[in-house]
Amino acid sequence: MPGRRDTGVMETTAETMTAALLPSPNPVQLIDPTGAEVEQSGTRRDYSMPSAARLRATWHAMVVGRRFDVQATALTKQGRLAVYPSSRGQEACQVGATLSIGSGDWLFPTYRESMALVTRGIDPIEVLSLLRGDSHCGYDPIATKTAAQCTPLSTQLVHAAGAAYGERRRGTDHVALAFIGDGATSEGDFHEALNFAAVFEAPVVFFVQNNKYAISVPLSKQTKAPSLAYKGIGYGVPSEQVDGNDPAAVLAVMDVALEHCRSGKGPFLIEAHTYRMDAHTNADDATRYRSSDEVTAWLERDPIARVEAWLRARGELNDDMVAAANAEAEARAADLRERMNLEPAVDPMSLFDNVFAQRTPQLEEARAMVRAELDAEVGE
Repeated sequence: MPGRRDTGVMETTAETMTAALLPSPNPVQLIDPTGAEVEQSGTRRDYSMPSAARLRATWHAMVVGRRFDVQATALTKQGRLAVYPSSRGQEACQVGATLSIGSGDWLFPTYRESMALVTRGIDPIEVLSLLRGDSHCGYDPIATKTAAQCTPLSTQLVHAAGAAYGERRRGTDHVALAFIGDGATSEGDFHEALNFAAVFEAPVVFFVQNNKYAISVPLSKQTKAPSLAYKGIGYGVPSEQVDGNDPAAVLAVMDVALEHCRSGKGPFLIEAHTYRMDAHTNADDATRYRSSDEVTAWLERDPIARVEAWLRARGELNDDMVAAANAEAEARAADLRERMNLEPAVDPMSLFDNVFAQRTPQLEEARAMVRAELDAEVGE
C-alpha cells in the first residue's frame, strides 16, 4: 500500500547498527593475573597480542612510572607538593594508552594522569608544577600537544572533541586521547562531548579509567548500566571494555580504537576496569569507604607483575634487565627529589602569560597594575 514502511527491514538494520556499537560482554583480557595467555572467546572484535618488544617497552615504562608516582606521593609528605592524586595500580591504563598514540596526537589528561604525562616525555618537574602551586601548567600544551591537567570533572572531554574535530578539518590523521574517571561519566560534559564527537565524526578516543570509586562514591551509585562502556551506544559511539590491569589487552584495544579513529569513522569509547591502590589524594582517608581485603585482592592483579611474568616465561626478560630498569627508575626518582628540593624562582608577572594568544586590553591593564606595584616595592 502507498506509504507502507517495511518495519522488518528497519528493525534488522537498527539491530545490526546497534550490534556494531556494543562492547564485549566481558572485559577483553589477553594475559591473566598469573601471566598466562587467555584464549580469546566472546569478544566482539578481533584483538592481536602485541609483540614481546612492545610489551617489554610498556613494562619498562610502567616500572619507571610507578617509581615516579611513589616519589611524588612522598613529596607531599615532605611539603614539596600541595596535593598529589596517585595512580598506583592504574599503570597499564596510563602507560599503555599513552604509548599507543603518536607525537602528533593530542592528549587530554585529568588531574590523575601525572604518570601518563611522564610517559609522554614531559619533564617530571613541569608535570608537578601545577600540583606544587608554581604555575597554572608547567609545560607548553601547544608544543607537547598535551592539554593542561584538569581538575573540573569531564570539562576536558569537550576540548578533546573540538581538538580532534580540528585535526579532521585540517585533513590530518591525528587523534585525541581523552582520559576520564568513572565518576566523571555522570557529568554533563561527558555526554555533550560524546554527542558532538559522534555527530561530527571527531577522531577522539574517550578512555574511562573505572577504578571503582569517584573519590568515596562506589560505581553502584554512579550508574545502572551493565558497564560504563554501554554509555556510548546512545550516541552512536562504538565502545569496548577491557581489563585495565592487563597491559597487553589495553594496547590491543587501543590499536583497534585508534585505527577506527584514523580511518575517518569517528570516536571510540573504552572502559578500562582497574583499581586505585592508594587514596583519592594524600588528603583522603580511603579506609572510610573500602576494606583492606578489597585492596589486597586487587594487589594480586598487579599490571607490572602480570606482564613481567609473561615476558619471563618467554625469555624476553631476566633478572639483569629487571635490575637495570629498577636502577634507572631509582635514578630518575633521585633526580626528581633533588630538583624538587630547590626553591622555585616564581615571577608574579608570569600570571599573565598564556592566558590569551594576544592580551586583551583588560589583561594589559591588570598586568600594568601589577608591574607598577612590583616596581614600587623595589623602590621602597
